[in-house]
Amino acid sequence: MNKSMRVEEDSLGKIEVPENALWGAQTQRSILNFSIGSDLIPLDLIYALARIKQAAAKANYKLGRLDKERCHLIIKVSEEIAKGLHNDQFPLKVWQTGSGTQTNMNMNEVISNLAAQSLSLPLGRHEPLHPNDHVNCSQSTNDVFPAAIQIATIKTINDKLLPEVKLLIHAFSQKSHKWKKIIKTGRTHLQDAVPLTLGQEVSAWRDQLLVAQKRIESNLPELHSLPLGGTAVGTGLNTPPNFDHQIAEELSQRLKLPFEAAINKFAIMASHDGLVNMMSQLKLLAVSLLKISNDIRLLSSGPRTGLAELQLPENEPGSSIMPGKVNPTQCEAMSMACTQIIAMDIAVAMAGSGGHLQMNAYKPLIGFNLLKSIELLCDSCFSFRTKMVDGVEPNLNQIKEGLEKSLMLITALTPKIGYEKATKIAQLAHRKDLSLREASNELGYITEQEFNDAVNPISMVKFD
Repeated sequence: MNKSMRVEEDSLGKIEVPENALWGAQTQRSILNFSIGSDLIPLDLIYALARIKQAAAKANYKLGRLDKERCHLIIKVSEEIAKGLHNDQFPLKVWQTGSGTQTNMNMNEVISNLAAQSLSLPLGRHEPLHPNDHVNCSQSTNDVFPAAIQIATIKTINDKLLPEVKLLIHAFSQKSHKWKKIIKTGRTHLQDAVPLTLGQEVSAWRDQLLVAQKRIESNLPELHSLPLGGTAVGTGLNTPPNFDHQIAEELSQRLKLPFEAAINKFAIMASHDGLVNMMSQLKLLAVSLLKISNDIRLLSSGPRTGLAELQLPENEPGSSIMPGKVNPTQCEAMSMACTQIIAMDIAVAMAGSGGHLQMNAYKPLIGFNLLKSIELLCDSCFSFRTKMVDGVEPNLNQIKEGLEKSLMLITALTPKIGYEKATKIAQLAHRKDLSLREASNELGYITEQEFNDAVNPISMVKFD
């Protein structure tokens, strides 16, 4: 045996574990058997598992399944884990068993060894806490792991994503108010259309995100119903009476969230529709952000041969060969992140539909894609706002020139002279490169004064 290793034993026999590692035999077997990719179980999921272990210990103590000393030990060392003090002790990959059993045991083993370490006892002896008998008491991976995904999803959305989305909404709201009287050319089918204000255009982005925010918020309550206490298949085998309600109450008090025991644990353990639904809400936010980023990319195209109605902050050179080129890189980063999230939603939908009978065996994938999507949305919204939206400015000269050239201002004449005559004025102006006024005068359908009174961009836009 290598001197830097210790020997541990589980139901399959003996195995070498790094001497100073706080994990044990089952974690080590997972390290050896699942060296797939570089994606680790997200730390937010690890922290949620630690909170569940704390709540389970307290519930088990109250219900007579765990003595006071062991209860306090589990709560104490789990708190260290939840605060991120032992992140390096959770080395397992996402691509492992579909239930997440090895990650649950990773947690159980680390808690066991942290307790031993705190009492100056040897690692790996399972004293005074046995990973299964004490740390995992009244639990199964099948109810603990999906509950941890739900808790981690709720907390990261509430603590990280929603605050950042609200800041981006506020940034667009400020721009919309500031630009509420800047009249510009509207566009449909990427062709000139009737005018609107730049503030109105930005208000669409603001409210699109506001609706996405509300969709997410309105769907969070479904995740407050936890499968804890269902153990292996939902029957609650090996749990004391009322354990499910006790652990939900403990988690509610610790995390200040309205958790409750699922009424039908069979349904919430056999499928994870609530998580699939939340992933869909995150996808919808990504869809909105992708549309907005593409709008801004179009409006800032140029600077001399595109639309060039918006001027973006110049953060970095855009080309290794073209001097002076600056690109809409924040739009591009946002677009890539959103495209990735849309694709991950498909994976979660497939995973949600892929469960069999009493258990879904895609849990790590579902948890990883949800938490990775939240991370990507949060970070990209922050970057989008601080590196671009806050500093974007209108190109007033370009906006004015484009508005004056627009043939679609002729729409205001339709009630006076009819669609056919208005069309002839627009076609003549386009064919001869005339202004609408010049074309109208040439055809003589109305006087110049009547034209001026009708074709007035200000009168064509409804200000707030």
